[in-house]
Amino acid sequence: MRFLVIRKADTQTEAEDIPTPELFKQMGDYMQEMAAAGVLVSGEGLQPSRKGARLKFHGGRPEIIDGPFAETKELVAGFSIIEVASKEEAIAWCKKWPPLDGNGEVALEIRQIYEADDFGEAFTPEEREREERMRAELAARAKQN
Repeated sequence: MRFLVIRKADTQTEAEDIPTPELFKQMGDYMQEMAAAGVLVSGEGLQPSRKGARLKFHGGRPEIIDGPFAETKELVAGFSIIEVASKEEAIAWCKKWPPLDGNGEVALEIRQIYEADDFGEAFTPEEREREERMRAELAARAKQN
């Protein structure tokens, strides 16, 4: 099972405070531990919302809203994708989050990622084949870069 681990934003991440060398080391050690265990698929930090945009659609037409966005509790500062056997295992990995991050006041959200089999017959063989082709193309492109 794959899980998305969302690191919620806070005033520090929105202020674009550069992490300390100690936090870089803790976070690097944590990510390296997950990579060595074979559970880390990817992980990245995100720039502050003031550098982003939101699109809201009304009647199918987009409305573009430039950042910053006021409510930091609802923003994402970073993410990891991990592949583990269960939600409980995902939680166990998240419990190891580096304590220096956010001065120990971090909110994480764990969400399971849909897999093709989760959709049953609604995900037709043709759509499954198309998705597999797309994933293969993306993997090949990633190897080239």
